[in-house]
Amino acid sequence: MIRFDCDYSEGAHPQIMERLMETNLCQTPGYGEDDYCDRARGYIRRECGREDVDVHFLVGGTQANLTVIAAALRPWQGAIAADTGHINVHESGAIEATGHKVMAVPSVNGKISAAQAENVITGHWGDVTHEHMVQPGLVYISNPTESGTLYTKAELSALYNVCQKHQVYLFIDGARLGYGLMAPGNDLTLSEIARLCDVFYVGGTKVGALFGEAVVITNNDLKKDFRYIMKQRGGMLAKGRLLGIQFETLFEKNLYYDISKHAIDMAMRIREAFRNQGIPFLFESNTNQQFPILTNAQMEKLGEKYVYSFWEKVDESRSAVRFCTSWATKEAQVDALIQDIERL
Repeated sequence: MIRFDCDYSEGAHPQIMERLMETNLCQTPGYGEDDYCDRARGYIRRECGREDVDVHFLVGGTQANLTVIAAALRPWQGAIAADTGHINVHESGAIEATGHKVMAVPSVNGKISAAQAENVITGHWGDVTHEHMVQPGLVYISNPTESGTLYTKAELSALYNVCQKHQVYLFIDGARLGYGLMAPGNDLTLSEIARLCDVFYVGGTKVGALFGEAVVITNNDLKKDFRYIMKQRGGMLAKGRLLGIQFETLFEKNLYYDISKHAIDMAMRIREAFRNQGIPFLFESNTNQQFPILTNAQMEKLGEKYVYSFWEKVDESRSAVRFCTSWATKEAQVDALIQDIERL
């Protein structure tokens, strides 16, 4: 079987594995206080176009989300998120377990708008009983979203303006950020993302690393004592250099962008093949996640050779599924899939 069900089926990019082996017996301080982590921070600051951001390496996406949100919010506050958002759907209540409510709002193609955030925030403060309700303290978005869609620079700017106006933090989950940055039609750079939010993270787990995410804090209010909560929430790795080496390798010579573009190129070929067969899509995605709507017969036929994700039932005879490419997707695998799509 050929797997197109997620973007972390494989281990890590060979250059990362080679670098980990080369440095395996080197002795370093622990907990991210080593030279590899320092160099990796420097490369990420370079890409952000600013030296005043704090960069912390955490072990995974859920740990990054719960740690950042726990650090940002007071006990009576909650996080506004799309109803499809990862923290609302796929983290087993991790945010609620930290004592904070996820305040889910209806999404359009995985996104929430500045107007929606404004309505939630002003609606709270406009209610005379607001002190009896969870106070919105943070807006959480993913870019790309769980639906494979992207925020535009205008959308992100409008959302950040609302957050600044109401003194609410904006947090961007960047688990698939590389795939978003290299997607056709994307008009955001890493430096612009760093300018248009209070905190975000650069995903490594889904973009070539063995594991790990790089949390980038731009708001000074969130920087103080962040390492304390990293430790408390289980996000700090004792052998921190293992994370630093990976991000150093990804960003030293633009490997992160190169492998992200490969995933996008493969996804665009798959999208075109489905389109050529007249197969519609649930979402218009320019990223590594594609959501064709297949008949039951088409699903069964492709399921003989390929693993993909069921997404949602459209009607009695059709369902939306997800085909997901990654940095490691082989062209030969895509060639085989395209041939089988053409036979549907």
